[in-house]
Amino acid sequence: MVADAGVRPDRLVVVVGTGTGVGKTWVAARVLEALRDAGHPVAARKPAQSFDPGDEPGGTDAAVLGRATGESAEEVCALGRWYERAMAPPMAASVLGRPGFGLGDLVAEVRWPSALAGGARTGVGLVETAGGVCSPQADDGDGVDLARLFSPEVMVLVGDAGLGTLHAVRSSLAAMTGIPGLPEPLVVLNRFDPADDLHRRNADWLCRHEGVVPVISPGGIDRLAREILG
Repeated sequence: MVADAGVRPDRLVVVVGTGTGVGKTWVAARVLEALRDAGHPVAARKPAQSFDPGDEPGGTDAAVLGRATGESAEEVCALGRWYERAMAPPMAASVLGRPGFGLGDLVAEVRWPSALAGGARTGVGLVETAGGVCSPQADDGDGVDLARLFSPEVMVLVGDAGLGTLHAVRSSLAAMTGIPGLPEPLVVLNRFDPADDLHRRNADWLCRHEGVVPVISPGGIDRLAREILG
């Protein structure tokens, strides 16, 4: 398979988070594995990634996503967009003395697999943003702005199931509401423990007050895969 920017996946999914550390890469990787195991051609892209310079290379977001899709970390995220500072990518670029960049640069650099010799084109292409919904992705925009430029068929919002998730989910949903080109997001409550009273109450509150029926992770990964397929 070769890269061709003009070959859009059949279903394009953008995964965003309510913040840093909520497990959106873990959720993205698990759903990609579920889709791949079911026979759907998948690919993942991380337009830019920042990380602690002491992290193991195999632990970067691009490496985790690549293991889920069968791609290399460099295919998932171009090496020029690896920033070894644990901060928003445009801030990391500045600290490292590297050139600034815009959202248009990130979108233009994304390359999707193109089928050759009878191979299948990408069924589901997944783009994962950095940090939270409103975290800067480039010098001129945040996660919402970047997602809009990809015009996805599906949006996935990942939040933690515990304390603080109601504010985090509600404020993230508010930031995405009414944005042209963005579908209503599927909400995932990650690290959900059915024995935890707070986790159960958070899910119930979102359902009753926000009209959101959250996907419960890790148990709901198969449901999430089905909803992504439509």
